[in-house]
Amino acid sequence: MNYEQYKEMRGALLKEAQAFLDAGNVAEAKAKREEIEKLDTNFEAAARENANLAALQKTGIVKQPKSAAPTGVLTPAGETGEAEGSTDEAQAKLYRTAFAKTMMRQGLSADETTCFNAVNDKFKMQTQTAAEHGVLIPNTMREQIWMQVAETHPILQDVLKTFVPGSLTIPQDTDEMKDGEWTDEATEAVGDDVGFAKLELSGCELVKAVTVSWKMRKMSIDAFLAYVTTKIAEKMGNALAKAILNGKGKPGEADTFKAQPMGILTALAAEATTPQVVTYEADKLDYKTITSARAKIKSAYSSGCAIYAKSADVWNVLANIVDGIKRPIFVPDPTGQCVGRLFGIPVKEEDGLPVGTFLIGNVSAGYAMNVNEDMTMYKEEHVKARTADYMGYAIIDGGVLTTKAFAAIKLAAAPGA
Repeated sequence: MNYEQYKEMRGALLKEAQAFLDAGNVAEAKAKREEIEKLDTNFEAAARENANLAALQKTGIVKQPKSAAPTGVLTPAGETGEAEGSTDEAQAKLYRTAFAKTMMRQGLSADETTCFNAVNDKFKMQTQTAAEHGVLIPNTMREQIWMQVAETHPILQDVLKTFVPGSLTIPQDTDEMKDGEWTDEATEAVGDDVGFAKLELSGCELVKAVTVSWKMRKMSIDAFLAYVTTKIAEKMGNALAKAILNGKGKPGEADTFKAQPMGILTALAAEATTPQVVTYEADKLDYKTITSARAKIKSAYSSGCAIYAKSADVWNVLANIVDGIKRPIFVPDPTGQCVGRLFGIPVKEEDGLPVGTFLIGNVSAGYAMNVNEDMTMYKEEHVKARTADYMGYAIIDGGVLTTKAFAAIKLAAAPGA
């Protein structure tokens, strides 16, 4: 189906739906709307696959390597825990098994040892924190960790993530230029200076240790990896989400906290007169407060905005707000893409936020996060306790690109607080 056919079918369905609605037949109108949504989804998927196929046709086939690599060796090993330039799934599976056996303190075969060393030797030469006992997490396992992190914390799914080794500098536009002006031939054009600041993303170390008994290491490799993945994802995800929201940034000489990403709420609170923050009294969050906060989002960032709130605040506060004629403004979303919508904006449950605080913003456009060293795993044995510690480790930094993409709604401080 081409675009013209799609457009014609969609137009016909829209007319039918409107006709049913005008006749008061809501059930039939709803059915037609669902047909339109299904048509849109199918056409979008077909268009995406068509684009992917066109891209593959341009690239051509992969050339055969000049010589085959020895059994068990990745060609060449990169930072992914799998072979770069190789589609041999057996090699990736070999490293995954070797990684799990190393973590479970089981013996490795000759092929597994060669594969394991090939990946980690090169990884340690390329990373900032080359340590003898750190091993690279397999790519598939890392992807599972990031996926679980995003499922638990939607703000981490929305944030712009880059994976650039070392420090990363991102320019920030600090001045708003004036619009063009109408003029004549005799009048000289007046120019504006464009000012830029720099967001420096360096290295903040994030760790989380999981203790496993020796008895638990008797489980299967798949069960062991699933257990470690879930625990590391849960705890590192919690720390990352809280940092994106409330991280303190880099410590000064008098500070005692450790380096961490700069949080959105921290950046908004640090601005003079806090122009992007709206406050409300306890139990008095109303329609006008929400609209006042929404008005603070610059129109360029409107598309892609979401409202983030703690789960309890979503259902105890937002879901109960009504307009001037007592109609609820919160609309539950049956599609599962979010829990509901306010003024058409998706509402997402984000437990990294403090109780009573709501964030409206375009996270993908207003915040940047760089993973300059992806997750590695460390192991420490405790013989007397018959346990082993497995520590996830990564170097991550983040910061606000522009506060104009965000607005916070916070409880007003109590008198004398």
